[in-house]
Amino acid sequence: MRLVDDAIKAELAAHYRLPDRHYHGIRHIEALLALAAEYRADLTDPDAVDAAIWFHDAIYDSRSKDNEAQSAALAADKLKGRTDDARIARIVAMIEATATHEIPPLADAHARQDAALFLDMDLAILGAPATAFDAYEAAVRREYSWVSDTDWRKGRAAVLRGFLARPRIFHTDILAARFERQARANMKRSLETLSR
Repeated sequence: MRLVDDAIKAELAAHYRLPDRHYHGIRHIEALLALAAEYRADLTDPDAVDAAIWFHDAIYDSRSKDNEAQSAALAADKLKGRTDDARIARIVAMIEATATHEIPPLADAHARQDAALFLDMDLAILGAPATAFDAYEAAVRREYSWVSDTDWRKGRAAVLRGFLARPRIFHTDILAARFERQARANMKRSLETLSR
């Protein structure tokens, strides 16, 4: 039995195609699945990572503070009976970790590595070429269109400063080598724009 079968994909795709999904939509999921396919050899449980990708933004309301927890709960519910409880718990932990992008405290080193790579893939857009990063920033702004420009600038700047303050944005060596430098350049440029 596949973890995420066609019926589940269709149900989740409907979430990702809602009209308010300007960035956190189906193209984001497809981009992450493509990255997961590219790095499949580096994953211990690639199917679990694929499941985490499919579910991680299933619930997304820019006014809510518990999207990750709700998405994780949806995954736990939909995956019940499709695999063992320990594997579901690892998938849930990966999804919940997207709230902070810190590696969850999983006991198994391989599971922690899978979680690290999953979290890095979720942040890969930060290290995209400048035009793609700018389109991402504009799309996220549209998702928060209800926020005033002043509050948006302050809140977004705090998020970007938080990432820039980290010793390293990406947990894994392979994605840090690929995206870290460009991510820092993108976010510094975005901060300059926000401060104008």
